[in-house]
Amino acid sequence: MTLSNLLSRTVSKVGSRSMFTASKPDTVRPNWLRVGLSFGTAALLWGLLFKQHSTDVNEYKVRNGLE
Repeated sequence: MTLSNLLSRTVSKVGSRSMFTASKPDTVRPNWLRVGLSFGTAALLWGLLFKQHSTDVNEYKVRNGLE
């Protein structure tokens, strides 16, 4: 039995469909835990970004004698 025959039999037994199939999102009943985690994470990251920006601006002013 050749390798190609063996592979074709294996593929036909397993199927050509992907193991991970996408399902349509349920718009009637959203997953509120995931929604909350997504928005919470986004808010946290934006907060950290603004804090880091303020720190960087203050350091820039101190280094260049602007303050």
